Amino acid sequence: MFICALLILFILFNTSFSHNPDPPISGMIETIPNPTLNEIPTEEPPETTEEITKENESIVVDVKGQVQTPGVYTLPLGSRILDALQLAGGLLPTAEEKELNFAAKLVDEMVIYVPSIGEAPTTFTSSPSPVDSKSTIVNINTADEMTLMTLSGIGPSKAKAIITYRDEHGLFQSVEELKDVTGIGDQTLENLKDFISVK
Repeated sequence: MFICALLILFILFNTSFSHNPDPPISGMIETIPNPTLNEIPTEEPPETTEEITKENESIVVDVKGQVQTPGVYTLPLGSRILDALQLAGGLLPTAEEKELNFAAKLVDEMVIYVPSIGEAPTTFTSSPSPVDSKSTIVNINTADEMTLMTLSGIGPSKAKAIITYRDEHGLFQSVEELKDVTGIGDQTLENLKDFISVK
C-alpha cells in the first residue's frame, strides 16, 4: 500500500509541473528598445550671393601719327602712354620719340600724336581742361600736375617742378619765365609756347 501511495504522489507531482512549464526566459526579459541618437541639426550652408562684378574703369584714347595701327583704344584707368603705343602696334621707324614721355599717365579722350622725324612735336590733348574749358591752351599759373602733363615733353618730374616754382616764386609773369624752372630749356619752351598761357 505504501508503495502504491508513493507512486500516485509521484505521478500527481509530475503532472502538475508538466501543466505549468516555466515561462520562457525571453518573455521574462524586458525588451529594451535600441537607443536612438538625437538628430544633430546640421548647419545650412550660408546662402551664396552672386559676386557683383564691378565694371573696370577704363579710358579711351586716340593714337595718331607714326604708329603701326593708329586708332581709338580703350585701356584701364592708370595706363601710361607707353601702354597705348604698344596697343597701337608700336612706333614706326620714322617716329620721333625723343619728345614722347612714355611714363605719362593717360587721361580719358586723350589724343596721342607721334610725329615723324624732323616734324615739330605736337601736344597731347585731352577733353577740355577744367582750367580752361574754351580751348586747349593750358594756363600754367592755375593748371594742376595732371593738366600740365598733357603738354608735350612735360612728365611727372617737370610738372612737379613747375608747381614748386610757382609756389616758391608766385605766378608766372610771362611764358618765357618757364625757362627758369629746373629741367625746362629753350627747346622745351619753343615746343610749348603755342599751347600755354599765364592768363
